[in-house]
Amino acid sequence: MKLVRSFSPLIVFSLLLLLTSSTTSRASLVDDACTSFVASHADIGYAYCVRFFQSDEGSATADRYGLAAIAVKISAATARGTAKRIADLQDLERDKRRKDCLSACGEVYDSAVDSLDEAAKGIASRSADGLRDAVTVLSAALDTPDTCEDGFRELGLASPLVAEDEEFSKESAIALGVTSTLSPPS
Repeated sequence: MKLVRSFSPLIVFSLLLLLTSSTTSRASLVDDACTSFVASHADIGYAYCVRFFQSDEGSATADRYGLAAIAVKISAATARGTAKRIADLQDLERDKRRKDCLSACGEVYDSAVDSLDEAAKGIASRSADGLRDAVTVLSAALDTPDTCEDGFRELGLASPLVAEDEEFSKESAIALGVTSTLSPPS
């Protein structure tokens, strides 16, 4: 009995150390992903990238594929929210030119949602073809905010979607950046 008591703290300590190192290694995946991403996207920033992933509690235990899936999921939610806001703005808009711009923005955001859903499937497949397809559709989704803003700029109109477009631009860049580093497991 004394032998069991003397080992109990050691066993508890070992288990805590194992759990902590597992959590720390997962947290370092977010750190590594954001450090790597920011190396080519300094304008978005490391702190933003970390907050982006921390907004989903699953990132604490995710592997690299999980982080890519989380990035796509967050980006898709933003695209859906923006599409909803666009629809609400269209309902209120009386100016035909602004309404037409909003309609075009709605179309590209709807397309982005479809692209992000397809990217999620490609990441989940973990196959070379699926990952390649995910990168392709994420690249297309990345153009969504610029396409939307271009319509307003061409007509000399102020866009009511600047904040949403900037947010989606950052999020979709992270999703693309993280996904493009994946390769199929051997």
